[in-house]
Amino acid sequence: MTNTESSREAPLILIADDDPEIRKLLRAHLELMDCELIEAEDGEAALESVIVNRPDLIVLDVMMPGLNGWEICKYVKTRDEYRDTGVIMLTAIGPTVNELTSPLYGADEYVDKPFDFDELEFKIRKVLSEKKP
Repeated sequence: MTNTESSREAPLILIADDDPEIRKLLRAHLELMDCELIEAEDGEAALESVIVNRPDLIVLDVMMPGLNGWEICKYVKTRDEYRDTGVIMLTAIGPTVNELTSPLYGADEYVDKPFDFDELEFKIRKVLSEKKP
C-alpha cells in the first residue's frame, strides 16, 4: 500500500530547516505527538518532499539554501491540490518581519526562533485540526 494521504492514519509532518540541530530538536519533540515525520535540509528537498509525499503540515524555515521558505509556502498555497496542507513558518528573521510577511505568503501560522515547544505544538495541533478534509 502506498503512503497516500487517504491511507494515512497519523498526520504526516515535513520538517524543513537547513540547521540539522533544529531538525533534531523538532524530531525529538514531535515524535511524542501522534504523527509521522519526514525532513528536508534545503528548499529544493522541501519542495520535492511536498510534491512526492504530500504532507499534511509543513514546519518551514524561511532562510534555507536554494528556495526559501516563503517561495515554498507560496507554491503550496497557490495550488488547489495542497489546499489541505498546513504551513507553519519557523524562523529567526524577527517577530515583526515574520508577523507581517508570513500571512502575505499564505502561511497558516508562524513561530519565532528561539521557539517554545508548547507554543509550536499548540499551533501544529490547531492547524492540523483546521485542515482536516
